[in-house]
Amino acid sequence: MKLSEILKNIVPLEVKGDIEVEVQGVNIDSRQIKNGDLFVAIRGTQADGHRFVPAALEQGAVAVLCEEFPEKMPEGKTFVRVQNTESVVGEVATQFYGDPTSRLKLVGVTGTNGKTTIATLLYEMFRKFGYKCGLCSTVCNYVDGKAYHASQTTPDPVSLNRLLGQMADEGCQYAFMEVSSHAVSQKRIGGLRFAGGIFTNLTRDHLDYHKTFENYRDAKKAFFDQLGADAFAVVNADDRNGKVMVQNCLADVKTYSQTRMADFHAKILDMNFQGMWLQVNGIEVHVPLVGKFNVSNALAIFGVAVMLGKEPEEVLTVLSMLRSVSGRFETLTSPRGYVSIVDYAHTPDALVNVLSAIHEVLGGKGKVITVCGAGGNRDKGKRPQMAYEAANNSDTVILTSDNPRYENPNDILTDMLAGITAEQQGRVLSVVDRRQAIHAACMMAQKGDVVLVAGKGHEDYQEVNGVKHHFDDKEVVLGVYETEQKR
Repeated sequence: MKLSEILKNIVPLEVKGDIEVEVQGVNIDSRQIKNGDLFVAIRGTQADGHRFVPAALEQGAVAVLCEEFPEKMPEGKTFVRVQNTESVVGEVATQFYGDPTSRLKLVGVTGTNGKTTIATLLYEMFRKFGYKCGLCSTVCNYVDGKAYHASQTTPDPVSLNRLLGQMADEGCQYAFMEVSSHAVSQKRIGGLRFAGGIFTNLTRDHLDYHKTFENYRDAKKAFFDQLGADAFAVVNADDRNGKVMVQNCLADVKTYSQTRMADFHAKILDMNFQGMWLQVNGIEVHVPLVGKFNVSNALAIFGVAVMLGKEPEEVLTVLSMLRSVSGRFETLTSPRGYVSIVDYAHTPDALVNVLSAIHEVLGGKGKVITVCGAGGNRDKGKRPQMAYEAANNSDTVILTSDNPRYENPNDILTDMLAGITAEQQGRVLSVVDRRQAIHAACMMAQKGDVVLVAGKGHEDYQEVNGVKHHFDDKEVVLGVYETEQKR
């Protein structure tokens, strides 16, 4: 594609060289550049892409999109200067990959918790309806059933448009995507047109990046600010931030709630560890999800499917056939009669939600043993809060390592222990080795008890000093079960 076509929706400040040069690819990583590519130099949070312009040219880039021209501009290369490359790279990638969101309906899910469950189950639902679909999620990306590794909740704009372009090229009619606050702030979704957006909830998270809760909230809100009048927004009315999200939203706003009047509403009729009987907009249905937080997730899925033109009865029939997402309230029953639940809960609110769901099912008839930690090099303020909530809602808590990254795991546990009250101390243990912590929790459990292993969910690694080591919570729990079976 000619560079002039790629830049057709952008007004450059200055151009040096041939704007009609043929471009073979677009990249923001100089290491990935191939002959004939356009290199976009972005000032990122970790490094300034302008430093790598010479390397990109050496690799074969024929053009550079930047905010300032390099000192040396070789003959035969094209240089385009704009005010802010981060703001335009999404539009550049969208053009290069054939404007994928004009060829399929893209629905984005944002909020602190529930994004993966909602996006994944919508993807599964619409495939059961018979459509070709794509999914962009924390766990894995899919193009009509074919899996692609996911390294981020929302990929960089070039990778994202490449993925969406592949979906559109292969005939996908719908795509469902988790939209992180980082993605909105860093303009990763620039140039995309969303058919609809979902707001789940908002609690403390990612303050290491956003610095304040208000900044975090506003990043989420910016997603809804950019929805068009032909789009829809499905918003959780049970979260006080729901109204804030759609204050300036042009889209058709619909609400869902368990507690108040809303377009989509539900109440729990019965519940066990295999699922719930719900009444959704007056219709009874069994769903394979557990807990009030999952009622909200089910309502969001129901609302979106209805907004995309599906009949309510048809939606609920398919919803009853779906299975829970990997690492999201994943239930495993021990040969000794206790239940282990593996869940991604890694914020104070998520822990409370999962533990509340467990207590709702137990009804006071069993004990709850929780294994949890906190990630290194992330928001330190939530560590004591997580420990407090775990202890406040469990009979026993074992604090352990999560992904320490470049921090000392003992320092992280010290931060968490700061949140434990004098009354809670007697039921809190610290076991740095995560495998040993899970083994200890399972050994403590008796028939009828529940072991919650929280924080990593679907992740199959532990990151220590920049190195990822294989570690899967579910695998460790099943290993314990095998040993129990042999006894």
